Amino acid sequence: MDEKIYQTMRRKTREVLIGTVGVGGDNPIRIQSMTTSDTRDVAATIDQIIRLADAGCEIARMTVQGKKEAEACEAIKSGLIQKGYTIPLVADIHFYPPAALLVAEFADKIRINPGNFVDKRASFKIIEYDDPTYAAEIKKIEEKFSPLVEKCKRLKRAIRIGTNHGSLSDRIMNRYGDTAAGMVESALEFTRVCRDHDFHDLIFSMKASNTLVMIEAYRLLVEKFNHLGWDYPLHLGVTEAGEGEDGRVKSAIGIGSLLLDGIGDTIRVSLTEDPWNEIDPCKRIAKIQPSPAPLPRRRSLRREGLVFTTISQEEIEAPDFFKKLGRVDGVLVDFEHPKLEKLIKAGIEVIRNPYIVTENNWEQILTDRPERIFFAPTNNYVQNGRRFFEWLYTHNIETPVILQFAYSCDEEDLVIQASADCGSLLCDGAGEGVCLEGPTSLSFAILQGARIRQSKTEFISCPGCGRTLFELQEVSARIRARTEHLAGVRIAIMGCIVNGPGEMADADFGYVGSRPGKIDLYVGKECVERNIEMDEADNRLIELIKNHGRWIDAPV
Repeated sequence: MDEKIYQTMRRKTREVLIGTVGVGGDNPIRIQSMTTSDTRDVAATIDQIIRLADAGCEIARMTVQGKKEAEACEAIKSGLIQKGYTIPLVADIHFYPPAALLVAEFADKIRINPGNFVDKRASFKIIEYDDPTYAAEIKKIEEKFSPLVEKCKRLKRAIRIGTNHGSLSDRIMNRYGDTAAGMVESALEFTRVCRDHDFHDLIFSMKASNTLVMIEAYRLLVEKFNHLGWDYPLHLGVTEAGEGEDGRVKSAIGIGSLLLDGIGDTIRVSLTEDPWNEIDPCKRIAKIQPSPAPLPRRRSLRREGLVFTTISQEEIEAPDFFKKLGRVDGVLVDFEHPKLEKLIKAGIEVIRNPYIVTENNWEQILTDRPERIFFAPTNNYVQNGRRFFEWLYTHNIETPVILQFAYSCDEEDLVIQASADCGSLLCDGAGEGVCLEGPTSLSFAILQGARIRQSKTEFISCPGCGRTLFELQEVSARIRARTEHLAGVRIAIMGCIVNGPGEMADADFGYVGSRPGKIDLYVGKECVERNIEMDEADNRLIELIKNHGRWIDAPV
């Protein structure tokens, strides 16, 4: 696509400089990540940032819990410059405004969380906020936040107002609920302070581990900005996405859906892996080009979340065919073979003549009235898909539709492109299943990432940072190995309590670092066991799952 056309399709924003790197405006989608080292360990943090920069990261973020971490940022910045690296640095602030004021001397951007920059950690209790009480809370934001705004304005630093679904304040949740609207209002409370001080070097994010909430929150924020005439750039990300294929699928669904809408100026893929592993999927997602079309109206059809796949005669004759096929709902074939009877006996539908429509033969549906449609456009999958589902809605057709998209790319790009295209439509209520060539695990991961069919355990795990209180990757792998057979169960594994309690709301069970060597266990938002020794915590989590009737024995 012509670059000029591409730029006109993206939401037009102002340029905000992070050091010498421009975000928004006519700049490309910027790629960023975050260190996992202790920020006070200057050498380790410099090494991580250099490795990130060498991989293609354009903006690097570090956690800054207190003054010692803030002071270390000066040495980190200086050490990078001495080694020839000018990558902009971002300080991540939670709970402690004095650290933000100090680190503004050295960092190029300050990320503040509006849920905890001024407020204490949410208690998740019902608290009555009458108008005077609410107004007093807002005044407190002005008093605590204004000094940072003025300092950033003077030093020409940028601020990211980064709302997290998992850490909204009690004030917001009691007035707006744990909702996308609450996330937007949480950011706007702080934005009004910035605008009162004529400060506009702002970037915004609306992150959640739930892709549906994340997409809704960003769209709602853009709608609000459009109404107000504001043009601030957006940082996109799915927080606590997990690891491996599942983490990449969830990230591509959430971030990719918005990039397809023309929304987004900088992205971060949050994986429970080494931070430099985030850069490759980031680069692949950043290639997604806008394909704007009006969102289709939702049909009243029950979402089935079906998985179909095409198989060849060569594939069916392979000795490991049944293992590779997995628990699909149906197969598309154009040949006869004895193994097909085994599939039918196993409850798998064998389809020899699927009803296929592309982007231009819809009218025949009115005559044929098929029982199921395989939608297989030749290009612009999301744009044509939105048009098609709107056409179905206007003609009152509630036939189940399977998204049958084909890709000619390597395996990594397949994960990103299929997740973005299928996930974007599925999250908007368009489609009852998918049919992709390639590993069926991807199809199941897409349906799970879009919150339609949970076919396996879902792990909500953070990427780790300098606040992390245990070896996150090691613990995540250990818990995953023992619980990955629990289809329908959501388990959150969080390195610290910054977002932990809030993200527990989207999980059935939570495993959260509370202090060095100690773990808290949650059921939903509620902490049910505190300060468990690390060497006991895994077994106690299993016991908790069993006590709540969610355990099944792993298949032999």
